[in-house]
Amino acid sequence: MPRNNISFILHKPQLSENIGACARAIKNFDFNKLVLINPKPIFPNDKILATSVGAKDIINQAKVFNNLEESLGNIDILIATSARFRNKNIKHISLDSLKKIDFKNKKITFLFGSEASGLSNNEISYANYTLQIPTNKNFKSLNLSHSLIVIAQTVSSILKTKTKPFNKSNKIKTASKKEVQSMINLCIKNLEQINFFKPQEKRPIMMENLRNIFYKMDLSAKETRILSSVFASLGKKR
Repeated sequence: MPRNNISFILHKPQLSENIGACARAIKNFDFNKLVLINPKPIFPNDKILATSVGAKDIINQAKVFNNLEESLGNIDILIATSARFRNKNIKHISLDSLKKIDFKNKKITFLFGSEASGLSNNEISYANYTLQIPTNKNFKSLNLSHSLIVIAQTVSSILKTKTKPFNKSNKIKTASKKEVQSMINLCIKNLEQINFFKPQEKRPIMMENLRNIFYKMDLSAKETRILSSVFASLGKKR
């Protein structure tokens, strides 16, 4: 069932009320997967459960991780929401463009930033796409749960209509986030052995750029294995 392929990640949420409201929004549109990254409030707590109203089951089965990378697992496509356009070489899509996403066969996750600071460029670098919700250009800030409910409603409407995804052979399996990240980690390991990341203060932005390059390539599982073999062989040659 396509709805089981869709999940929502809250990255470092600050307020119990928003976590509960997001769970409620997820259930409003018949989704069921909520993931939290390092939430500030104790999770779960009474306020979260109270504001989730009838969505306590969403709270009870939610998964919690310490960092974003751990949460990605077998996700195929990560879509990061942002109130501002990022000056990065990454694909920016609109709500209407979500019609082209293959929700039926791919595991899709929407990533939301914290109420205080949104998503950093580092977190964005893990995404395949960034998505902006069209708002008043002079007042773009949306409440966390409001952002989620707009996207959940949009995706729910898409699933109720027949859509045609991007054309691609059924024999080609897209690499999961876990497979791509494993390949990237192997690449980084080899680069560290030749002191590639220097000066050290530029290491975070260099790693961020590497993730941007690999994630936007839409690699197949086979291509990811080939690149992993290449990086492993380069390490052995030294």
